[in-house]
This record gives sequence, structure tokens and C-alpha cells, in this order.
Amino acid sequence: MRFKLVTGSDPELFEERLNRFVESLPEDAIVVDVKLTATQAGEGVTYAALVQYKRVEPWQE
Repeated sequence: MRFKLVTGSDPELFEERLNRFVESLPEDAIVVDVKLTATQAGEGVTYAALVQYKRVEPWQE
């Protein structure tokens, strides 16, 4: 099992980073869970996603 934390203070930048990470996963990876949060930080907001994923073995016949 592996984890990746993706953050950003701008919603568009956060979405871009999250999409880029998911697209970079190898074909044999499965996203198990994603936890999202938005936290007030002074005048702005910090967005975060904790992505849990794992690599699986190809199906053997």
C-alpha cells in the first residue's frame, strides 16, 4: 500500500496537481481511497488530498 499527499492553495492548481498524479500512476495501480480536505489558512484556503493506492499483479491464466 502506498500514499501520496497532494496540496494546493488554489483550487485549479490543486485539481491540476491531483490529475497529474493520478495520470502518472502505472497501469497496474489501483486507487483504493481518496480523502479530501479544505482548511482555512489566514486569508486563503489550503486544499489537500491523501491518495491511497496499490500496485496489483496482472491476472494469470
